[in-house]
Amino acid sequence: MNKKSKIWHWLAVALLSLIWGTSYILMKKGLRSFSASQLASLRMLISFLCLLPVALRSLPKLNRRNILSIILIGFFGAGIPAFLYPLAETRIDSSLTGMLNSLSSAFTLVIGIGFYKRKAIRSQIAGVFLGFVGAAGLLYSGSLTLNYYGLFVVLATLMNGFTNNEVSRIEGLNGLQITSLSFFVVSPFALALLLTTDIQAVFLTPDWLLNFGFIAILSIVGSAFANIIYYFLVRDTSPMVASVVAYFIPIVATMWGLSDNERLASSMLISVLVILSGVYLINRPQVRHGK
Repeated sequence: MNKKSKIWHWLAVALLSLIWGTSYILMKKGLRSFSASQLASLRMLISFLCLLPVALRSLPKLNRRNILSIILIGFFGAGIPAFLYPLAETRIDSSLTGMLNSLSSAFTLVIGIGFYKRKAIRSQIAGVFLGFVGAAGLLYSGSLTLNYYGLFVVLATLMNGFTNNEVSRIEGLNGLQITSLSFFVVSPFALALLLTTDIQAVFLTPDWLLNFGFIAILSIVGSAFANIIYYFLVRDTSPMVASVVAYFIPIVATMWGLSDNERLASSMLISVLVILSGVYLINRPQVRHGK
């Protein structure tokens, strides 16, 4: 790997961390006028429309070797998580959502070992354990109960882990083509879901147009643009290297949350540090370079 490649990788990680760390506060603002299902549907449809010209040009490249992967990436990467994240944020803070998203790195490793024949060393297994311990701490809400809405985020990160591995093995398509086709696949389902909601009620809410603008930014920048960069990064490096983004997303998400008067308890800070320690063990340099 040459020096220019390393610079591009780190710039991509920094940009993705900023974009995806901001996504959770954008969801929170969008939910002020829209339901979780409306937000998810609009996010998928706007992303689909942005990338439609690319998707149409890429359709001839679909074949028996990659079409199943595109369908899986569409639903597990672009579709279902788009619904799970705002559903979780109807009951938990945006900063907590960003913290829990750090589990993507752990699930990328676990699924890579279980389904993609990737190898792991003891320190990585320890990192996965720490990640899940830290996540349990974040979900703990007192009185020996868990905040079950946080489990929607955990499920989304599980799907992210699967998608990360699947993208690395897809044949004949680059990051832009994978992203556009994945939204092309889920767009009919997003439209059907949106039509089942009472979208007219949204127009009666204050500032609905402003909140729609937040969803549009989330869709164009946080979904379409960011996924293109991420899938290029995965294919240019590996799923584990790309998952380093998980280090920084909680920091950005927490800063946005604090600016919006969200509470950051000391126990939450300890839990996220435990998760990030696990992420470090999973992604430490000697592991990434096979040393």
